[in-house]
Amino acid sequence: MRDPSVSRNTASQLSPARRAADLRRLRAERFDVLVIGGGVTGAGAALDAASRGLKVALVEARDYAAGTSSRSSKLIHGGLRYLEQLEFGLVHEALTERGLLATRLAPHLVRPVPILVPLPAGRGPAALPGRIWRRCYYGTGVAAYDAFAGIFGGGRGMPLHRHLTRESTRRIFPSLRADAVAGSIRYYDGQVDDARLVVTLVRTAASLGVAVATSARVVGLIRQAREVTGVRIRDMEAPAGSPDAEFEVSARTVIAATGVWSDDMSELLGDVGVRRGLRVRASKGVHLVVPRSAITGEAGLILRTPTSVLFVLPWGGHWIIGTTDTDWRLDRAHPAASARDIEYLLDQVNRVLDRPLTTDDIEGVYAGLRPLLSGEAESTSKLSREHAVAEPMLGLLLVAGGKYTTYRVMAADVVDRAAHRLGNVRPSRTAELPLLGADGYAALWRDRADLARRHGVPAGVVEHLLERYGNLTTDLLAMIDAEPLLGSPLAGAPEYLAAEVVYAAQAEGALHLDDVLTRRTRISIETPHRGVESAEQAAELMGRVLGWDASVRAREVEHYLARVAAERQSQRMPDDATADAARLGAPDVRGFAADRGAGADLGGGVGLPG
Repeated sequence: MRDPSVSRNTASQLSPARRAADLRRLRAERFDVLVIGGGVTGAGAALDAASRGLKVALVEARDYAAGTSSRSSKLIHGGLRYLEQLEFGLVHEALTERGLLATRLAPHLVRPVPILVPLPAGRGPAALPGRIWRRCYYGTGVAAYDAFAGIFGGGRGMPLHRHLTRESTRRIFPSLRADAVAGSIRYYDGQVDDARLVVTLVRTAASLGVAVATSARVVGLIRQAREVTGVRIRDMEAPAGSPDAEFEVSARTVIAATGVWSDDMSELLGDVGVRRGLRVRASKGVHLVVPRSAITGEAGLILRTPTSVLFVLPWGGHWIIGTTDTDWRLDRAHPAASARDIEYLLDQVNRVLDRPLTTDDIEGVYAGLRPLLSGEAESTSKLSREHAVAEPMLGLLLVAGGKYTTYRVMAADVVDRAAHRLGNVRPSRTAELPLLGADGYAALWRDRADLARRHGVPAGVVEHLLERYGNLTTDLLAMIDAEPLLGSPLAGAPEYLAAEVVYAAQAEGALHLDDVLTRRTRISIETPHRGVESAEQAAELMGRVLGWDASVRAREVEHYLARVAAERQSQRMPDDATADAARLGAPDVRGFAADRGAGADLGGGVGLPG
């Protein structure tokens, strides 16, 4: 638990000194719950357990949200299409969570985004019955969506849907082809920076006393007879040959929230005959990012495709277009988008746009892997989006599946199972626990013009910070007051401030350049240069906090540029196999053998990145 004499904000700061202190705790203490995996589910589980008064640790092999949890469609949604599949339980659950996040837990991070459901056009009187039927059909679905939100989610945080004529639709979205729509229905869902939500969850957990560490790869499970009693960790930041590079962590319960790496737990158990636990398949989802100027519209779109749905979503000065839904059996740490994936997305979206997009319009591309509970269906779009909790061995719990939106439910479920064996543990209270930055956000937003005047910065800067940090904005403004140059835009990325890079290393646990340019900010997908033009300055700013000398700064930049080059090459490859091979040309910076003088690449193995 947090020392009462230390403020919540101070206790949450993931500084280099905090990492060192938490590594000492991992070596010395026995925890009630040890969570493996720093994605949204693992972070949520650590917070849930800590909020019940348990002693908790969280370890992540790479960076927070480095896997699936930074590569979503950036939506907090109830799953409108699940209504059509009669998955009422999923919709109920997700809409409840959407309401909580948008109004109580994270109003500074989750906000409404309008989305149009275009109604296909038909020609002549003969097409009239079809147009009427489609409007009734889709309208009934969206009305049910709003009704579910009102009944189960309180209707909170999102406006109600509205039917629009063809003319109104094209006023809102002029880039829609006139002959492609007969009108539309506008509804609302929540939008979020997924990686920022995960970091906020981790910091909130840290504020409650959770010991947290990234670059902490699990390489083995510790057992006594038929019970798991801890894990063996490799510190990927430790120098080669250091006696501190590997150590053991003791825990009464281990929770693995490892997503598409869930099946690897059986390998770590190493026993013949141990039940598998969960079967998870990876489904690749690819998204494109294009500038806002490439498409004229004031709302998003949801479109039907032959295999799934396609979103076209406004994202600040950009649009996000996605996603694909295909089986992936190759490298899980760095899933690659191929030229075929990009061509498919462009082909689908261009069917409704008056000016077709080309590859020249693309600023960024990202690919993520959904962990789907495996069944008999061959198509990943038919696999379960529900979650499950399994206990393949006493003391080891696995949680997988589910949706980003329902992370809190997944976390509560798996911690409930842990609480059952630990005994005398109070129920989950995360539905009532605002995340760091949420308290007082509404008042700060209302007074943002005054806040900007007091600190001598443009109102747009304060708005940008409030929507990313909530009430922690005052921390960044204090940094700018002390060093005005930190209020300047970052080179090559005018949407972000130099202060945000420093803050990422100082308070948000960023250890490498890639952490900042890819997850603490989204520069790697929001700029045509993919962050290349920002790398030098960002490395210099981070280095001031992390103590990097010139050689370390150069190494960080070199690694980042190699990663960007490998991703660009993979996106020119014709299929998954060749794209994967190209992407693997740039190894992960964590544990890279050439940097550490070791004889083998420590970044491989069964280490369960989160």
